[in-house]
Amino acid sequence: MARRAVATKDAGAAADKAELLAFYRSMLLIRRFEERAGQLYGMGLIGGFCHLYIGQEAIAVGMQAVKRPGDQVITGYREHGHILAAGMDPKSVMAELTGRAAGASAGKGGSMHMFSTDLGFYGGHGIVGAQVSLGTGLALANRYRDNGAVAFVYFGEGAANQGQVYESFNMAALWSLPVVYVIENNQYAMGTSAERATSQSRFHRRGQSFDILGEEVDGMDVLAVREAGLKAARHARSGKGPIILEMKTYRYRGHSMSDPGKYRTREEIDAVRKTRDPIELLRDRLESAGLADEDALKAIDGEVKAIVADAAEFARTTPEPDPAELYTDVHLEAVA
Repeated sequence: MARRAVATKDAGAAADKAELLAFYRSMLLIRRFEERAGQLYGMGLIGGFCHLYIGQEAIAVGMQAVKRPGDQVITGYREHGHILAAGMDPKSVMAELTGRAAGASAGKGGSMHMFSTDLGFYGGHGIVGAQVSLGTGLALANRYRDNGAVAFVYFGEGAANQGQVYESFNMAALWSLPVVYVIENNQYAMGTSAERATSQSRFHRRGQSFDILGEEVDGMDVLAVREAGLKAARHARSGKGPIILEMKTYRYRGHSMSDPGKYRTREEIDAVRKTRDPIELLRDRLESAGLADEDALKAIDGEVKAIVADAAEFARTTPEPDPAELYTDVHLEAVA
């Protein structure tokens, strides 16, 4: 029997039932995880900064489907969704948020500084725009080693105004580095709308003076993201140099947990939820194509909620790091 497939009208990408359901489950896992993380923060179990990824799930999941073994991912401080999409155990991610020894960074990185070289995930960086230069360095290493790998470098539209971004663009274009720059344009840099903060709010055009190609993508459509990512990765792998993908998306929560979000109306947020929510858009695709019914999707939600509940309980009860760990992972001892 032929496998039924669904195509996105924008990109022409076809995905079979198993892939679509995997996308749905991954996005739902990120959504439920972040909702629970917000609850734990409110209970005082998570300290410091905490930036939730709710609303932007299609980007991390769609681009992860493009990544090959050996490729690298690097992002900023809104990273929970990215490391979950990369395959990190939700228990390890939640344990890192609560500062436990079993966390992704041994409880010493917190919300903004998770790493896993095994998964090709290079952070999690708290300095705005710092990851762009670091990610360009990863691409330089790939070029030097001639290993066919691509660095996927994520940053927001606010970080796109940082000077080091353009220094990185210049070097990447000059040396034809295999890097895909993914600008997650969620419309608001902290509390300021992009239109009020920049003279060029079409961020995929930001590389034109360096002859870097750019494309605007519907970041709420996981299939459009995946298709654009595939084309961009082929471009970078083929030796043609860097490329920019501007993912038009939207975050439902404040910039961080301390942000009440008074710079936008409840009606604006609700309108996006009702018409462009990435999970609901995929849910509608699955149901309209007869690939999954309401009961099947409810079962996935139940499974995901159980995983997140287990992760939260693990993060609450697993031990904190030994105080002596304060002095580890600070210096790398070189072998003569």
